[in-house]
Amino acid sequence: MLHVLVIHGPNLNLLGSREESVYGTTTLDTINGMLVKLGRELGVDLDIRQSNHEGELVTWIQEARNGYHGIIINPAAYTHTSVAIRDALLAVEVPAVEVHLSNIHRREEFRRHSYVAGVTLGQISGFGPIGYLLALRGLYEHLSLRIPNVPAPGS
Repeated sequence: MLHVLVIHGPNLNLLGSREESVYGTTTLDTINGMLVKLGRELGVDLDIRQSNHEGELVTWIQEARNGYHGIIINPAAYTHTSVAIRDALLAVEVPAVEVHLSNIHRREEFRRHSYVAGVTLGQISGFGPIGYLLALRGLYEHLSLRIPNVPAPGS
């Protein structure tokens, strides 16, 4: 079974009541439920965490090198400021996918740069909560081609 760490960054615990015009009305609990459901369908065990603290996110990324096959991360505001998160992702050599609910490239200029994007497999941005499911499917497909005994998608 694949083990994937899902990390939600700062303020994502406020989803559903925060800037609904940007982030929608879906709560973090609902997104996590959608991920767990898809994880079961794919045979992926998910460890889902959220923190508002940069150091805690870095520690979790570092811990991922022991027993996790992949990471899905929405660094939220730290996307645009955290070299520490970027360096942690680079150091652990665990494939990661970056997710953003809004399209960061259509927002304020300072949000258009991601320190994380250059060290991840890819970035999914602008699809709302579905972006997390796209990230999980993409990560699963990537891992199924590289890890023995992981069933290929659709098999």
